[in-house]
Amino acid sequence: MAKQENDNDQDYKARATALRLLARREHSRLELSLKLRQRKLPGDIINAVLDDYEKEGWLDDDRFADVYARQRMDLGYGPLRILGELQQRGVHKPPECVDEMTEEDWCQRAIGIRDKRFGLADLSDDWDEKVRQARFLNRRGFSASQVERALEARSE
Repeated sequence: MAKQENDNDQDYKARATALRLLARREHSRLELSLKLRQRKLPGDIINAVLDDYEKEGWLDDDRFADVYARQRMDLGYGPLRILGELQQRGVHKPPECVDEMTEEDWCQRAIGIRDKRFGLADLSDDWDEKVRQARFLNRRGFSASQVERALEARSE
């Protein structure tokens, strides 16, 4: 009898913990699974709980990816970094908000980030500063062509 109560207790603990985490923010299935495993819950119970929550619509990787990507875009990150971070979180399909962006849109975002951080001064004579700004934009996740366009931009 004690074994059955323990199994029910583990199931209840997994459901309560998962729901509490989802109430705070969206999570991907992988993130939620890892957090539940850190609490030493059995894998079969975790998978059952996550399957149930996906059926209920409480756990959705597509919704998570969209929310996460929009937040990162608002913070000034580029497509390469956003997609890489999503892959680390178990989402391997680009969200719609990233797919809808054109190369020109990403270039304009890179120019805006550069303008906000450094201004749009002419860098043709200052190689060190040009490299510094290029590294910054690369770390933010912009492609080489987007960085190049941003570095060529000048203020009116």
